[in-house]
Amino acid sequence: MLRSRNFRLVTTSWTFFLVLLLVVALPVWSETLDELHKKALKEDGVLNCYCSLAQINAEKIYPVFEKRFPGIRINHVDATSDKLAARAITEARGGRVIADVLEFGLENVIQVYEQGLVLEKLPPEAADYPATLKGSYWVANNMIFFVGAWNTDRVKKQEEPKSFDDFADPKWKGRLIAEPRDAELVIGLMHKHKSLEKARAILSKIAANNVEFHKGHSQLAELLVAGQAGACFTCYSHHYPPRIKKGAPLGYFLTEGIAGIIVVAVMKNPPHPNTAWLFARWAASEEGQKVYAMGGRTPAHPKVEPTEKIRPKTIYAVGADDVKQFPKYEKIWKEIFKLR
Repeated sequence: MLRSRNFRLVTTSWTFFLVLLLVVALPVWSETLDELHKKALKEDGVLNCYCSLAQINAEKIYPVFEKRFPGIRINHVDATSDKLAARAITEARGGRVIADVLEFGLENVIQVYEQGLVLEKLPPEAADYPATLKGSYWVANNMIFFVGAWNTDRVKKQEEPKSFDDFADPKWKGRLIAEPRDAELVIGLMHKHKSLEKARAILSKIAANNVEFHKGHSQLAELLVAGQAGACFTCYSHHYPPRIKKGAPLGYFLTEGIAGIIVVAVMKNPPHPNTAWLFARWAASEEGQKVYAMGGRTPAHPKVEPTEKIRPKTIYAVGADDVKQFPKYEKIWKEIFKLR
């Protein structure tokens, strides 16, 4: 009898605790995007987005957000991920946080976080994502796939590459371009061959083909369009469908690809906190992810498919553990290609 009474008391106590917890959390978790929009309108009507999103995609995606949430304009500070991270850190050290949100590579967002500058909080929409696509302060926004691409006027049909390994063939000597910061190729080939030494050996053969390096993946695509190179082995798959539709003489393989993760994170104490949180929630939502897909990106949301053929059949993803060891792989990459 006493044991039964104690059980009822414990059960009642836990029920009361859970109800209290729900009451406290309800205003936060039930707040809609439209309700959050009203709060955001009380700020300056601007969102400072330190985002590496290419203009060709940004021009399709960000205006949809602005139309969805009238009265808010996105100030797109556009640069490469490493430069945006350095800028955010330098500004904070100078005593001023200018960025509201960060939208670029996971490895560079981690750099900003390690300086204590990122809000350690996840939007409720993150519940739809697997553990591999979110952390305590970031949610994957879109996936970028490194693939091989080429100019079809300069590369004959019978010599078109089918995999990264194909670029190790001496026939590519003097015909290749790449981005100097793409050490993800080391990681991807390591996962593919289950051996870092095999990855190193293949990349060494590719390096022997006298690769020409250019910063910026959009620049690589335009060089191929212009026929200033035969092929590229660190190209982004999403850059090619829109250019091909315009008649550019381009080809690219989707037999395999190496995936990097672009994430969204909110700065700690940003100038427009509600606006920043609104963007972070929208970008992670199924609604926002469909817009990213329509804008030419590969959405990270499990339920949203890309609109173009940009997702490789076999994917070698750069995971969280790989990011933590990235300096090691970057060193190998630079040593192989004699990069500074």
